[in-house]
Amino acid sequence: MFDFKGKIAVVTGGARGIGKCIRDELEKAGARVCVIDLLDNDYFVGDIADKIILEEFAKKVISQYGRVDFLINNAAPKMCGIEKGSYEDFEYALKVGVTAPFYLSKLFAPYFAGGASIVNISSSRDRMSQPETESYTAAKGGISALTHALAVSLAGKVRVNSVSPGWIDTAYTVYEGADAVQQPVGRVGNPLDIANIVMYLCSDMAGFITGENICVDGGMTRHMIYHGDNGWKLELEKDK
Repeated sequence: MFDFKGKIAVVTGGARGIGKCIRDELEKAGARVCVIDLLDNDYFVGDIADKIILEEFAKKVISQYGRVDFLINNAAPKMCGIEKGSYEDFEYALKVGVTAPFYLSKLFAPYFAGGASIVNISSSRDRMSQPETESYTAAKGGISALTHALAVSLAGKVRVNSVSPGWIDTAYTVYEGADAVQQPVGRVGNPLDIANIVMYLCSDMAGFITGENICVDGGMTRHMIYHGDNGWKLELEKDK
């Protein structure tokens, strides 16, 4: 469906999970993919919270290929909450989730090819939360806002969009019962659900889309939940 022969793609956090699926799909479409991850991979191992590492990585990509067609900011920030999370934990999460995507966009800005695309991986947590998720939620909210700011600053040069995944099971587990039906589509998501929309946003078919955030969550954030409605029941600690 997609022909990315000759395209150069960068994927952060591309050694496992959603990032690896994105990498695999880009390669199937003919792209050459440059991965940076803390985990072992065949291109670049490093921590994107480190400014020097980002500069070394960008230098390698440009010296090898001279341009970038697609930048996929996928690496996941650390999750910690207000109760146990430290200043350093929160700062590190923002470095991975917001600062690194900004800085890579800046480093590659002079080298983006015509028709280039940046896709930032946010989360449905950019609009909803569970307790003790402050660092992750703040980072994901930040990258969603960074997306439309970059889209305006890079107008006419690069299209910039973000994707907000909902519940994505990276092991492709098939869930039944309440876990499945709480999503209006009737199932839990998998990495290919995210890779498919990333591929579309990178393609010319999405040439009129920029500054947009697309939530891919099976409709879960659209499902209003009230205690006692449609079988939903909030169980308080004192009732247990």
